Amino acid sequence: MSYPPPTYGYPGYGPPPEHPQATTVLILGIVGMMFCQLCAPFAWVMGRRALNEIDASGGTVGGRSNVMVGYVLGIIGSALLILGVLAVIAYIVFIVVLIGSGSSS
Repeated sequence: MSYPPPTYGYPGYGPPPEHPQATTVLILGIVGMMFCQLCAPFAWVMGRRALNEIDASGGTVGGRSNVMVGYVLGIIGSALLILGVLAVIAYIVFIVVLIGSGSSS
């Protein structure tokens, strides 16, 4: 996505407009952290892309703080998702080993 170059003269009043996906990344990060960890990787990927676009805009696009919060929450939520999957796998392996050792006696 390309953004217009900064204009010359007096700067406009107020902050620059937010990135179009800033709120989406923030919401996905919060949902991925609190309720459904499957949303967290999407917040992570979309947040990284939005941060790159904000940095490349030269100050004409804002919303960096919202995107950064969503991005970090996406990373944390993804780590929790991986730990949860590993815990489920370990539990299944434990149950299989327990059943296997109980039936052989």
